[in-house]
Amino acid sequence: MLKNDIWITQMAEKGMISPFQPAQVRSVDDHPVISFGLSSFGYDIRLSPKEFKIFRHIPGTVVDPKRFSPDNLETAKLHNDGKDSFFILPAHSYGLGVALERLEMPDNITAICMGKSTMARVGVIANITPVEAGWRGYLTLEFSNSSSADCRVYANEGIVQLLFLEGEPCSVSYHSRSGKYQDQTEVVTIARV
Repeated sequence: MLKNDIWITQMAEKGMISPFQPAQVRSVDDHPVISFGLSSFGYDIRLSPKEFKIFRHIPGTVVDPKRFSPDNLETAKLHNDGKDSFFILPAHSYGLGVALERLEMPDNITAICMGKSTMARVGVIANITPVEAGWRGYLTLEFSNSSSADCRVYANEGIVQLLFLEGEPCSVSYHSRSGKYQDQTEVVTIARV
């Protein structure tokens, strides 16, 4: 069953989402932002300003998820134009960011991380990933800029939406099997095998 705003609020009070914004935020100090916070059947999390990395081409190398080299990632600069903080995701590139909110998933809930339409309409596609039952930490987020133009990716603003799905409690949660991405900190976590 897809969980609603009432349930999400109750679970946030128990520590499922922190910090938690109990309503959809569309402006901060009368300045428009890409919306974040609670919606009817989901929660829009924000992009942390702490770190954003972009894949770069190193001649003669191949990106290997089993033997991932951090040399294939370049740290993006956090820009500020006086009103907004943002990273630049170059045209036809792929980047990794991290969520501002920390999550702690119950053992009977899995969330699906979906892209926001505002970003999709400018060519930035979020990879759809599950947040498994029992997982906790800061999500590493994956983005592809499919457009032919560089794009701003705003820090401290909405970047993806989480949809929470309830099932019967599982026999082995992400926590109980000691999943390899458990307790991620607020930095980009690279591929692990």
